[in-house]
Amino acid sequence: MKLASIKHGRDGHLVIVSRDLKTAVDAGEVAPTMQYALDNWATVAPLLQERYERLNKGKGDFFTFVPEVCAAPLPRAFQWLDGSAYINHVELVRKARGAEVPKSFYSDPLMYQGGSDTFIGPMDPIVAVSEDHGIDFEAEVVVITDDVPMAVSKTKAKDHIKLIMLVDDVSLRGLIPGELAKGFGFVHGKASSAFSPVAVTPDELGKAWRGTKVHLPLLVDYNEKPFGKTDAGVDMTFNFAELVAHAAKTRKLCAGTIVGSGTVSNQDKDGGPGKKIEDGGLGYSCIAEIRMIETIKDGRPSTAFMKFGDRVSIDMHDKVGNSIFGKIDHFVEKYKK
Repeated sequence: MKLASIKHGRDGHLVIVSRDLKTAVDAGEVAPTMQYALDNWATVAPLLQERYERLNKGKGDFFTFVPEVCAAPLPRAFQWLDGSAYINHVELVRKARGAEVPKSFYSDPLMYQGGSDTFIGPMDPIVAVSEDHGIDFEAEVVVITDDVPMAVSKTKAKDHIKLIMLVDDVSLRGLIPGELAKGFGFVHGKASSAFSPVAVTPDELGKAWRGTKVHLPLLVDYNEKPFGKTDAGVDMTFNFAELVAHAAKTRKLCAGTIVGSGTVSNQDKDGGPGKKIEDGGLGYSCIAEIRMIETIKDGRPSTAFMKFGDRVSIDMHDKVGNSIFGKIDHFVEKYKK
């Protein structure tokens, strides 16, 4: 099943989207918003699924699906927890700083709590105050849960994963070091995140959803050129069941909690840090990663962060080349008071 939220008020209006992302049907009679659907998933999901099956057969009062009018599938969330499941990315961050990765990082996931009150739509601009803030994209996979009990086991945590999305977890790299230096996490270094037009149930991924990982390439284009095609199912140290269980270690999670994978990052075939696509590698899911590799190699980065007018798109295709979630596709704009 595929679901989206059309822009309407603060919480959008829920629609059911066809498998090929071409048509949609109103879900309002069953669930007016995505949050309502998640709050009542056990009773609502079968009714939505029935309408989804009819839609894919061309039945019902359907209309053309237009991603440009979409909000994030969950326009605002009670909780947005982002992990750092790809240790290759963490290793590069540490190596560029001349520091080692603590052993605990390989058994205990990193995770931070991000702002979840102002998500932006998949085609909305990234609005920033200054290019000096180090504007960067971060392509990731995320899941949405229903109500998760405190101290849930990893085995049972997988049953609470109801939907999957893509995200551009926009980061302001120039602000993060100063915030972390205070020893209390960061706030200003994370701008509003953008999510894929559509959220899908795990069964839509078929065999690509294995071990609560998405085993497909995450496609990133930067200024109309291929930048990354890293495989989200490879080099993921912690799967989504483990991330959800970690998030619920000392508290329950409410329905509508979003849990992220962190920047998708692959090692190169020879075990190295990864190469550019034009050099035969899989590329990168954020600018910071190539800058870290340049720092390790040359002593300083040479790739600039995003400028006003730059464009990034993030997508994921099935085995026959069809977009699964729809595309995140947006430009960077200067904030105007």
